[in-house]
This record gives sequence, structure tokens and C-alpha cells, in this order.
Amino acid sequence: MYRLGWSQTVLNVSVRQAVAWCYRGGSISAEPRINERIRVPEVRLVGPSGEQVGIVPLAKALELAQEYDLDLVEVAANARPPVCKLMDYGKFKYESAMKAREARKNQAHTVIKEMKLRPKIDPHDYDTKKGHVVRFLKQGDKVKITIMFRGREQSRPELGYRLLQRLAEDVQELGFIESNPKQDGRNMIMVLGPHKKKTEAMAEAREAQAARKAERQGITADAAEAAPVETEAPVAEAPAEQAPADTSAENAEA
Repeated sequence: MYRLGWSQTVLNVSVRQAVAWCYRGGSISAEPRINERIRVPEVRLVGPSGEQVGIVPLAKALELAQEYDLDLVEVAANARPPVCKLMDYGKFKYESAMKAREARKNQAHTVIKEMKLRPKIDPHDYDTKKGHVVRFLKQGDKVKITIMFRGREQSRPELGYRLLQRLAEDVQELGFIESNPKQDGRNMIMVLGPHKKKTEAMAEAREAQAARKAERQGITADAAEAAPVETEAPVAEAPAEQAPADTSAENAEA
């Protein structure tokens, strides 16, 4: 006798659960059911302005939707009876998408930047690396500082520790030591955290960008107003050509 495997058994159970859910009036789709897709005898109806209409037959709810020129949208499918609302479903989907887009735009993602240094780093290179760390902290990002030891440098970890402490002191106005220096094999690691939150840094960056844009527009407008207006030079009229004298009469007299 053929015996079903564990995966096949789980698949059959999942199919049966889905069929039972659909039979009870549920829906696998993430979008709500609207208008004729609603398959229940009666619904708890909510009007266009949020007023409670009460429990009405589905046919009556669809008739009211046609009268208002709106859609009947199932907003609470698990309720008994399901809750439906009269609304413009197209407008509702558009506004929901815009809200989700705005929420994603303002959502702050914590990013950990990494900067690698050597214990005997050149002063110019140190200033360059520190500038990158300052820029990351201003953006609201964390910075992972890694000191890489090579050869005999591994026997002098205090060099890396002093360098990390020096860097932390140089940027203490923008960040703080979130993770103290610790040895990790041939490397020494320290994590700096920003004083400002990511959302605050993003808001300040947008304000600065808007200010720069307004300043550029103002400079352009001032330059346009200050530009001299070119006027066309008057064109001198050409002298009128004189018609040749009629000498026929003089020739006749002669």
C-alpha cells in the first residue's frame, strides 16, 4: 500500500484548510472583496460618512451602493455578519498607496558604515578618514572603526587603542562610543553611534536641500531682473531715390 510522505500530508492538510476557509466565506487574496464578489446573505453596513446603517441584506446593500454611485467594500471579513462600507474603492486604494509610500519615505533604516585604519596612519590620511566618519555621523548612521594590525604591530595593541580614543574625542560633538574598543584577532574594533536620530538627520538634510534650492532660484531671479534690457537701435531710413527728369520736352524745343 502506498503511504503518503510527510510533505504530501502537510500539503493535503493545507489544501483542506484553504477550502474550508473559502467555504466559510474567507478569502485568500489580500485585497478585500467588493460588490458582487461578496458572497454572504447579509452584512453590517457602514455609510459613506461612517454612519452605522445596521444589518441589511446583501441585495439591499448593493442597491444602496448603486444609488450613491459607490462601491460596497468588505472591511471586516471575520465579523459575523461581515462589516461592509460604502466608499470609492479606487480612491481608497490610491490614498492607501500614497500613505504607504510616504511611510516608507520617512522610515529610517539603521545603517552601519565601516572605516578601516592602520595604527601608524599618516596625518593627512587620518584627516580624510575622520572627515568620512563625521559625514556618516551627520547622516545619522553608526560607524564601525576597525584598526588593522600587521606583523609586529600585533604586539602593540595600545597604538590602536590610542588611535580609537583620539578619533572618538575628535568627533564627540557628533557621536559617542557605543561599543568600546576590543580586540578581534588581528583587528581592534570600536563602534560609534550618532547623537542625532536617523529621522532627524533626514529631516535636516531635506530642509537644507530645500533652502539651497530656494537660494538658487532667488539668485536666478535676481540675475534676470538685473540683466540690462537690450533695445533695438533705430534704423536710419534710406534717402528716397529721385525720379529721373523728363527731357523729352527739352529735346522737342531744341
